[in-house]
Amino acid sequence: MQRFRTFSERTGEPGERAEVTVRRWTGMFSRTLSVRNPPVGLSGLAVRFAVVGGGGVLVNTAVLYVLYHWIGIPLLAASSIAVELAVVHNYVLNDRWTFAARARSAGRFVKFNVSVLGGLAVNVLIVWSLVRAGMHLLLANCFGIGAAFAVNFATSTGWVWGRRSR
Repeated sequence: MQRFRTFSERTGEPGERAEVTVRRWTGMFSRTLSVRNPPVGLSGLAVRFAVVGGGGVLVNTAVLYVLYHWIGIPLLAASSIAVELAVVHNYVLNDRWTFAARARSAGRFVKFNVSVLGGLAVNVLIVWSLVRAGMHLLLANCFGIGAAFAVNFATSTGWVWGRRSR
């Protein structure tokens, strides 16, 4: 994978942000990701994406516990609400911190929801397959989470926050 970085010219203005373009070559095609004040390279983006995801897990768990145990909402409804609030949390933080988008976008939010559903499908399929093959549930779940993370990160960098979606 080849990467090119381009930095904007600094004028010394207060509050100025650097622009960085990261171009990834994948076979015949390339994808460009342009972000403001980014961490160094795609690995830094992946770390930020993972940190946001970890925060989403905490939001999901806390909301699920409160809705189900304290308020008494049925489990299916409580879980659905908790998941969507975690998705909103993750979208807002990824939009502002990980990818530093200039403005919020309803289109990007819809794309992110679709992306997360794709990751969920991959996770469930892998966990189900590995458990049926005899793997322990928690180990299978770790593999599922890793695969879902890869799918979510790839779709987020290439489709949700890719250069054309701005």
